[in-house]
Amino acid sequence: MRVLMLSLGLVLAGCGGEEAAAPEPPPKAEPAPKEVEPAKPAPKPAPAKPEILQVPEGANPALTDPSKATETAPSEYKVKFETNEGAFVVHVHREWAPLGADRFYNLVKMGFFDDVVFFRAVQNFMVQFGLSPYPEVSKVWRPARIKDDETKEKNTRGRITFATSGPNSRTTQVFINFKDNSFLDSRGFAPFGEIVEGMDVVDKLHTGYGDGPPSGKGPNQGRIQMEGNAYLKRDFPELDFVVKATLVD
Repeated sequence: MRVLMLSLGLVLAGCGGEEAAAPEPPPKAEPAPKEVEPAKPAPKPAPAKPEILQVPEGANPALTDPSKATETAPSEYKVKFETNEGAFVVHVHREWAPLGADRFYNLVKMGFFDDVVFFRAVQNFMVQFGLSPYPEVSKVWRPARIKDDETKEKNTRGRITFATSGPNSRTTQVFINFKDNSFLDSRGFAPFGEIVEGMDVVDKLHTGYGDGPPSGKGPNQGRIQMEGNAYLKRDFPELDFVVKATLVD
C-alpha cells in the first residue's frame, strides 16, 4: 500500500491557493514547492465516481474545523513520523518560525498527517507532503492560511519547511530538503525544524514519478485535494506514505 505526490515550480506552498515548489538554482531552474487549488473543469459528462475516503469516526474535531487548531507550541518539541519505509524524527524549534511551528504542532496533535502520502518527491531536491487523504478535510483547510514567518534559518539538508503559493499562504503542506537548498531562503521559505533521526529513511522515499505535471509524471495536486488517497493509490501505487505522526519526548 503505497501512495505519494509532489510538484516542482516555485517551492512548497500551503493548502490554499496555488502551491509553490522550490526551484533549482540557475541555470537549471526548477519549480519551487507549492500548493495548488483544484482546477474548475469545464462542464462534461460525469465520470465514474471515485472512491472517497470518509473522515474516521471519532476524529479530532479540529480535523474538519481549523478554527479549533490554535494551541501555542512548546519552545521545542519532537515529532516521530512512522512511514512504510521506517521512522524519522523531526525536532522543531519554535524560535526559528513561531507561526509555522504552531501550525505544525496543531496538525500533528489532531492526527492530520496520519495516512498522508509523500506526493511530490524530486530526487536531489526535496520531498513534499501534507495533503489530507480526505477531500472534505482538504476543502476546509485550503483557506486556513497563516502569515509568513521571518526566514531565520537556512533550507539545508534535513530541514523541514512549509510550502507556499505566495505571501501569507501557508496551510498544511510541508517539505523536507534532500540537499542544501539555501537558494530558497530569500523566497520566503522559513524552516521550522530539522530531521534528527532517520534521514536515511527520508532518502529512501520513492522519487520515481518525479515532479507533478507539467514538469513530471507525478500526481496532480488539484486531483489529490478533490479525490484524496483514492486517486493516489490507484494511479501512483509506488508512492510512500506516513502511517502515523506523534509527539514524542
